[in-house]
Amino acid sequence: MSNPIRKLISQTAVYGLSSIVGRLLNYLLVPLYTSVFSDPAHYGVVSELYAWVAFLIVILTFGMETAFFRFIQTSENKEQTYLNSLATVLGFNVLFFAILLFFNNDIASFMLYEGHNEYIILLGIIVCVDAVSAIPLAKLRIEEKSMRFVSIQITSILVNVALNLFLMLYLFDPARPEEGVLFILLANLCASLVKPLMLYDSFQLRGLHFDWKQVKLMLIYSLPLVVGSFAGIINETIDRILLKQIIYNPGDITTLHTAEAEVGIYSACYKLAMLVTILLQAYRYAAEPFFFNQMKNEDRNIIYVKVMNLFVAMVCLVFLFVSLNIDLFKHFIQNESYWEGLPVVPILLLANVFLGIYYNQSIWYKLSGKTQYGAYIALIGAALTIGINVLFIPRYGYMASAWATFIVYAVQMVLSYFLGQKHYPIPYNVKKFGLYLGLALLFYFIGSRIQFERYFVQFVLQNALLMVYVLFIFKMERHSFSKKLSL
Repeated sequence: MSNPIRKLISQTAVYGLSSIVGRLLNYLLVPLYTSVFSDPAHYGVVSELYAWVAFLIVILTFGMETAFFRFIQTSENKEQTYLNSLATVLGFNVLFFAILLFFNNDIASFMLYEGHNEYIILLGIIVCVDAVSAIPLAKLRIEEKSMRFVSIQITSILVNVALNLFLMLYLFDPARPEEGVLFILLANLCASLVKPLMLYDSFQLRGLHFDWKQVKLMLIYSLPLVVGSFAGIINETIDRILLKQIIYNPGDITTLHTAEAEVGIYSACYKLAMLVTILLQAYRYAAEPFFFNQMKNEDRNIIYVKVMNLFVAMVCLVFLFVSLNIDLFKHFIQNESYWEGLPVVPILLLANVFLGIYYNQSIWYKLSGKTQYGAYIALIGAALTIGINVLFIPRYGYMASAWATFIVYAVQMVLSYFLGQKHYPIPYNVKKFGLYLGLALLFYFIGSRIQFERYFVQFVLQNALLMVYVLFIFKMERHSFSKKLSL
């Protein structure tokens, strides 16, 4: 039979084009922001605002992407299922924006942006446009129209990058940093509007009526996913929000600047750990519909095992590549005042390896329909995240946030594995995972502990270790690309 893993890899490569190229283009904004915002506190404002975006997108899409993927597999009227998903998300967003317009003063005060209501309004428009666009983009994915998907995503990203470069390099006055925040939000808004404009035909649905019965079933299915995703976003982004809220002392206004500076330094260095996240993003675009499409395949468990083997190998490789070459990657952050946060990078890279494994495992509760377990796991993670950050930020600052991320993702990975083996067993090769991860850690410690005065010698040693790891992985996984699959 044809090898479905090859298909998944090819789809990941195509979706990865928009994700990786897009993220790399957006990465160009990191040196831009860290150079124009000489004070990390100003970059901290931007970073915290976008942390809130992550929360809002989860709420405003309400798990309808995954519900759409699940229900369209058995739907007799696929266009009706699409309409139900789109109309539901649109309704949530209309309600949210009405609330936002009414309470924007109170929201700005709560977020410590007194007098900057415009931040809140612009942010609200951006998340609403992105949330509504998510369902038409999901439709392209299920229809495997990957090239159109990629063209829309890259066009949006190019608009964002181009406007940022123009506004921040030619119009921005460093003496007015608040203006820079507005420019960034306006550029993002224009980029977001590109998506519905290029998807205009997906909003032209005639002759169909809202099917409340199916929507109710979709909402029941997606509610645990929303709870889980919201808790997951707490794990991913609430540390930026808590850093600001905990460090800030209402009786001392200078602590607000200190808090925002901590957020700025941590966020800039966090970007260096996001190369693993780029791989995850590309992979998830292709993997979720791919896994659902394998539901009726008799060899599905063999496929899931082989996919996991390759995935663990790849994320460990990215961890090793970035952590061994941190002295090169740090120059991506233009301002040396941000470099004090570099020790968080290996911690966060490894945390994202655990997150990737957890995401890959999570297919068990989506396929089995036991999505409540995803919510339970994420809620446990969220409780740990909040607890560790609240307890240790006052003493250790952003280092506490980095270690909290590491611990939480490790716990979620382990919990998901044991629950999955109980409720939807997939015979993962745990020994192989341990081998890949252990070898990556060993090579990292060798490369980081052996230091030479000449950087060139250091560079050669570290990347020689990297090449040995690549050859080892290739030898171990070469059979995954054969025409027939075997464990």
